[in-house]
Amino acid sequence: MRIGILTHHYINNYGAFLQVYALQKALSKLYPDYIIEIINYVNFKHCFINRCGWFRFYKERERLKDWVLKIKIHTVFTNERKKHLKLSHLCLTAKQVNQLNYDIIIIGSDEVWNFKDKRSDSKIKYGIGLNCNNLIAYAPSAGKSSVLDDVPQYVIEGIGLFKSVSARDRHTSDLLKLAGFKKVQVVLDPTFLFDFPHAKKVTGSRPYILFYYCDNIPFHMMNQILNYAAGNSFDVYGAGECNKHYTNNTICITPFEWVEMFKGAAFIFTGTFHGVVFSILNKKQFKVYLTNESRIWKVNDLLELVQIKNRSIDEGFEFDFDKMKYEIDYSLLEASISALKNESIQFLQGSICSSDKDASSLKVLNE
Repeated sequence: MRIGILTHHYINNYGAFLQVYALQKALSKLYPDYIIEIINYVNFKHCFINRCGWFRFYKERERLKDWVLKIKIHTVFTNERKKHLKLSHLCLTAKQVNQLNYDIIIIGSDEVWNFKDKRSDSKIKYGIGLNCNNLIAYAPSAGKSSVLDDVPQYVIEGIGLFKSVSARDRHTSDLLKLAGFKKVQVVLDPTFLFDFPHAKKVTGSRPYILFYYCDNIPFHMMNQILNYAAGNSFDVYGAGECNKHYTNNTICITPFEWVEMFKGAAFIFTGTFHGVVFSILNKKQFKVYLTNESRIWKVNDLLELVQIKNRSIDEGFEFDFDKMKYEIDYSLLEASISALKNESIQFLQGSICSSDKDASSLKVLNE
């Protein structure tokens, strides 16, 4: 059996890399005798815009030496993909993907259905043009797109081609229902399904506060956290970010070194979906500062799914580690997260085992 995974694997982003790596590994563990590949389909427009973004110089927070390190990140991700992902040969069209003769194609676990993002939107990610008999949607996200928008017809027609579907968030679930699936299972991001290997530690020996993309956090809030850290012997880092005010620059690190930063953090501030995921996976106390519409939806849906409340902060927030280090009691969440993980794995197994069934019968199973 040949299984291909179609996603945004080509993006230089830690979450994008780790979700596809985890899905590949989880499937390989479940089906050791199957051929599991990442379909090396590249949307060049999306890829080019993403990689060019790393060349921007932010004079308010970067020094020239920080920027020089940052532009090397493309090489880091390229090497990590070659080393850790089992990639097919390069594909630019659905016809080239069809020539790989996959029995099953799994699409998802990233914003693959964000039809409002014209940089990344591609008909192939809705299954259009693919001849595979079993298309599975595992934890895709529609990002900032929703059924309240003018949904393109190719989106509805494409999603209707899938035999088995799931979603990562509510907006994507609604989109699937619009396409005719009456009940949609919400599943966990693949990063919940696999334990990541240890990597080199890139931080010092002192306890540290970790930031990961808290976009536009007000200066007075950031300054207050930095002052608390300085007065209480904490270091401060950004996970794969550089900032003049951080203890050290960790901009040019591998995805597994990035994971290691979450493992060792005393407290985490993040504004992204995968920042929250890896905070939860490592049972960390964390807060979220959300300004991006897509991230607000995804993060809030995830927090509701795993039953973690009151993580958002506003401009009146005051950081006090001693008061906040026990806010989340992970012992109360272990059973529910474990159940969600098992349900997610069961979805994958059920979808893969149904490869010889027709689409109509699987839609009945979803009703």
